[in-house]
Amino acid sequence: MTDTAHDAPRAPAATSTALFAFAIIYGGMVCIAGVLANKQVALGPLAVEAGIFAFLILVATSSAVAELYGRQIANRLVLIGFVPLVISMLLTAIVLALPAAADMPADRQAAFEAILAGTPRIWAAGIIAYGVSQMLNVTIFSWLKREGGRLLWLRSAVASVLSQIVDTLLFISIAFYGVFPIGQLIVGQAIAKVILSIVMVPLLIMLLVSIGRRLDARAASLQP
Repeated sequence: MTDTAHDAPRAPAATSTALFAFAIIYGGMVCIAGVLANKQVALGPLAVEAGIFAFLILVATSSAVAELYGRQIANRLVLIGFVPLVISMLLTAIVLALPAAADMPADRQAAFEAILAGTPRIWAAGIIAYGVSQMLNVTIFSWLKREGGRLLWLRSAVASVLSQIVDTLLFISIAFYGVFPIGQLIVGQAIAKVILSIVMVPLLIMLLVSIGRRLDARAASLQP
């Protein structure tokens, strides 16, 4: 089999093990990203909200799906990702609105609300930034491959860096513009995300693509 045939996107089987696994991972990361974002972590001199790790896994997963199955299916995965995102937000709002049990400690209740409570503006920022940045990532990644890009690590790094810069601009601008000065926050977050995108995403995508091919090959070998 030639390299071209090996690298070409293929239509997944109806029961593609890899695509099913990627969809589960993707849905989980969509839901947990907002929770992790409540913590700022120090990476040497850089400070970044921890939700970036879940978003980088989202980027890697959608890119791996684009590499294996093509842009159309990757875009469909991104669109389906809105479902768990919106459901998790609605469920969070419902739970926050329900009265706490009488025996629930006040400090625990306050911590729960501090972590999960969010304004409609922040939630809207998360939805918009997610949709635009993930679609942009798939588009750039797929375009670079169509233009003859053979270097998976380079395509993944370029697409991730550009999409994460857009994600940062959209989310911080929509969520916090007019609340406090956002220029320094945007620059700091963008630098951190660019560095993490270059370091982490290419390795994650290559790992996921390798796992996906092996899972599908094994599933195909077990079919009668």
